[in-house]
Amino acid sequence: MAFNAFNQDEKTVEKSKISTMGRLFKYLLKYKGRIAIVFLLMAFGTFVSLINPLLMETAIDKYIAVKDFSGLLKISGIAVVLNIAMILAIKLRMLLMAKTSNKVIENLREDLYVHIQDLDLAFFDSRPTGKILARITGDVNSLKDVIENSITTLIPGLVTVVAVMVIMFAKNVKLALATLSTLPPMIVGIVLISLKAEKHWRLKRKKSSNLSAFINESLQGMKVIQSFNAEKETDETFTELVKDDRKSFINAVRWCDGFGSIIDLCWFVGMFMMYYIGIKVIGVENVSIGTYIAFGSYIGMFWQPIMNISNFYNQLVNASSGAERIFEIIDTKAEILDKPSAIDIGDIQGKVEFSHVDFSYDGEKKVLSDVSFSVKPGETIALVGPTGAGKSTIVNLISRFYDIQSGKILIDDKNIQDIRIGSLRSQMGIMTQDNYIFSGTIRENIAYGNSEATEEEIIAAAKSVHAHDFIMDLEYGYDTILTARGGELSNGQRQLLAFARTMLTMPKILILDEATSSIDTKTELLVQSGIAAMLKGRTSFVIAHRLSTIQNADRIFVIDKGGIVESGIPKELMELKGEYYNLYTASFKE
Repeated sequence: MAFNAFNQDEKTVEKSKISTMGRLFKYLLKYKGRIAIVFLLMAFGTFVSLINPLLMETAIDKYIAVKDFSGLLKISGIAVVLNIAMILAIKLRMLLMAKTSNKVIENLREDLYVHIQDLDLAFFDSRPTGKILARITGDVNSLKDVIENSITTLIPGLVTVVAVMVIMFAKNVKLALATLSTLPPMIVGIVLISLKAEKHWRLKRKKSSNLSAFINESLQGMKVIQSFNAEKETDETFTELVKDDRKSFINAVRWCDGFGSIIDLCWFVGMFMMYYIGIKVIGVENVSIGTYIAFGSYIGMFWQPIMNISNFYNQLVNASSGAERIFEIIDTKAEILDKPSAIDIGDIQGKVEFSHVDFSYDGEKKVLSDVSFSVKPGETIALVGPTGAGKSTIVNLISRFYDIQSGKILIDDKNIQDIRIGSLRSQMGIMTQDNYIFSGTIRENIAYGNSEATEEEIIAAAKSVHAHDFIMDLEYGYDTILTARGGELSNGQRQLLAFARTMLTMPKILILDEATSSIDTKTELLVQSGIAAMLKGRTSFVIAHRLSTIQNADRIFVIDKGGIVESGIPKELMELKGEYYNLYTASFKE
């Protein structure tokens, strides 16, 4: 069975290429000095290339024709010096432009990544990680050539085409008209092809995104794929996505090849028309050999830039679809934003209050309805209930990962929507059953939330949750390098590192969301004292599957049907023989 979700193309808002690329080229304004030097170098190179045919014409008609070898030597020397200088100017121009385009790509990728980090969880919930990755890497990389060539190909090409037309008309109007007689049909043909090419390049970017997303998620889920012996099905999906990507690329290239064919045809017909008009209409005796040779050179100088510009247009269409996808993310507004009047909360005591809170993920189906409760500073609250009842939703709302539809959430009697998000979350420690381990050393992972922590503080945090002993048993101890997700460690060891990381930040509000579910019973007994130390003096919310782990909670909230259906201490709830009693006895039987 194929993974059909990856065959669904992303919906993007199509915008004008001019506005999209204009927005992209604004990044070049940061490097005005370099661009000015590049323009000067291009102007010199274009000037030399334009006068080369005139120097050749002069050499033939004025010096070779009369056997003036001294004059020929002089003009040849001037041509050699100018062309050597032009080659050096081109090399320097290419070097400067390559450095500048790389800096632009670096700035764009940084802006995109910084903005993505500011987006709320709803953005990531609605998109596969691989498709976001495709925009940060593939789409951004696709812009490098078009940025560079816009300066080194498009501008000098346009200048050369206009200058060549002026020179040809100045030298001989009839020959110029004959040479350029194929220009109107060429323009019509290119416009028609460009409309189709643009559509296919946009589709190509979407297909590439689908492939990148599938590869990314397949690598992350390789253990599941192998566990279920699903390699064949996965390979079938991969093959289908590769075929779609290849097919979309071939279709786009086929249309773009039409540019070259039209230009080659117009080039040939224009050359034929020049000689035909020159011989049949003007007469051979009325046009010098040097002029014919110069016109032949100018014809090449006219059509070659047009060929280059058409190739650049292919890049532009491809890049504009990538730029659209990039700017679409940059233009995505985070739903969770600081108010202009938001304040820093400072050191908090830890009082938490929900007042008539309603919440829905999709704006239609309510997950929480009219939820109200108050938690005193330092109190430990256990949240229990069936899967999907809203336990994790409550703790996510406290951290303001999502915004409520109505009601209020207060911390120390301050509405969290009036508090800066960074200030709010800096007071919280959040642990889940799948705490992410980053590539790097164990020391770096523990100090992730407190980069200024000393060695002694890192070791103390690890000891407090009984992680120190297993760390020291590793060959390199705290300098042991881990890969992403900590594949070298057991689930329990990864959780212990996450405990130490949270302990080091010394949060005022602690959230443990199934935080011990990956730890075996023996390890859990060892870490309970560490958890007790973490809970002491902190307002804590604990979600646990094993109800035996929450018997020391100050209160238990039973969450079901969008609200709190029972609350109290374990003994009281057991005596009620209600929802908690049913959960506890079911857990005991299990």
